[in-house]
Parts: sequence; structure tokens; C-alpha cells
Amino acid sequence: MNSILIIIPTYDERDNVRPISAATLQALPDADILFVDDNSPDGTGKVIDELCAEDERIHVIHKTGKAGLGRAYITGFKWALQHDYELIFEMDADFSHDPNELPHFVAAAEEADLVLGSRYVDGIRITNWPLRRLMLSKGAALYVHIITGMPATDPTGGFKCYRRRVLAAIDLDLIISNGYSFQVEMTHTAWLKGFRIKEVPITFVDRRAGYSKMSSVIFSEALWLVWKLAFRYGFRRSPCPTPAS
Repeated sequence: MNSILIIIPTYDERDNVRPISAATLQALPDADILFVDDNSPDGTGKVIDELCAEDERIHVIHKTGKAGLGRAYITGFKWALQHDYELIFEMDADFSHDPNELPHFVAAAEEADLVLGSRYVDGIRITNWPLRRLMLSKGAALYVHIITGMPATDPTGGFKCYRRRVLAAIDLDLIISNGYSFQVEMTHTAWLKGFRIKEVPITFVDRRAGYSKMSSVIFSEALWLVWKLAFRYGFRRSPCPTPAS
């Protein structure tokens, strides 16, 4: 078993799972992939089962229902810890996260505990987004920073690499968010625990196939979650001097 795991949650991603697997393993041949499928009605799970039979580096967890992004990642994190992976990635199935960026994360992780792929380091690197969506994303980053003090330029981004010790130090059962606010909660928790966080520039490209899972419910959860985090930690705006282990 390899020391690197890329976790890819899926729901109705039948057309993406095979090409994203090939591209990911081409970029990092010594990595494993874990798909966490939310009982996709389009047959995604069956395609992933075929991939697992073809390549021992590919694994899958089949969920019994649509539990959401955050629950999928929590399931994947626990599996990664149980199987002793050292570097654990989050990555989307739809090629909005370029697998060719993966080696840059691995290099950055030599000096960091959590590596964040940022669309906004040294400029804006987003392709095929309408202005409204870009402004919403940038506004969300500013909103998170004002309320929590967390300095990340792209706190809602979902292309990330954790060192094992970060996930081991977080009580994953206490992570309450489920949509895109899950990314904010995980990064904020790691930041306040004093872990070293580094951002690397990525280019974000809108999905090739399938459909977006964004909804008004997910957006509303993100708005309130930031305030819940602030209250949870007594509006603390700086991390611990040394990371908790």
C-alpha cells in the first residue's frame, strides 16, 4: 500500500470517474485513490467497481444514501487513518481540480501540515466562471477572514492535502458541516490547532461533465457555519503557538 491517498467523493459522476482515475494515477503513480460514492443513481458505483477490479490502487466505499460532501470526506478520512496513509488529499471528480497539480502539493507538504490549493494566490486563476460566481467566491473568502481572522485566501476551496497528524488531531465526529462550508470548518480547526498551513496556486476549471451540486441550502449552511465557528472558539483570532497532537 502506498503512503499517499487521494479521496474523491462522487454523486452522479459516471462519465468522470474513469478519466479522473487515469489522470490522477498518471500524475502520481505511487498514490492510491479512494472513491466515496453516495449511492449514485446514474451507475457511478458500478463503474468504480470495475476500476477497482482493474487496478489495486483504486478503492471504493459505497454509501447507502446521499449523505453529502462533508460526510463523504469524514468517511474517507477515517478510512485513511485506519490504513496508515501519510498524505491524504481531497479532490473533485469533475476535473475542476487538475490532477497534474498533485506533485506540487506533495512538494509543499514537505514544509507544511496542510496544503491548500488556492485560486487567488498571486492573482485569479479560474476558467469558465461567470462574474457573479467569482464575486460570490471572493466575497465568501473575505467574509470568512473578517469573522474568524483566518488568513487563507481561498478557504472554501476543496483541493487540499493533509498530513496524517492533522486529521488524527481533529475529532472528526465533531465536524458539523456538510456542504462547501465543510472546507472552511476543517481548515479553521487545523489553523487554530497551530498546524503549518501553506497555500499553493492552482488553476480552477469548471467541470467537464455532470452537473454542479451547489444549492441554496449549501450556501445558507456556509453563511451560518462561520458564525458557529467564531462562537465555538470564543472569537479567537490566532492559532495555538504549537500544534496539538
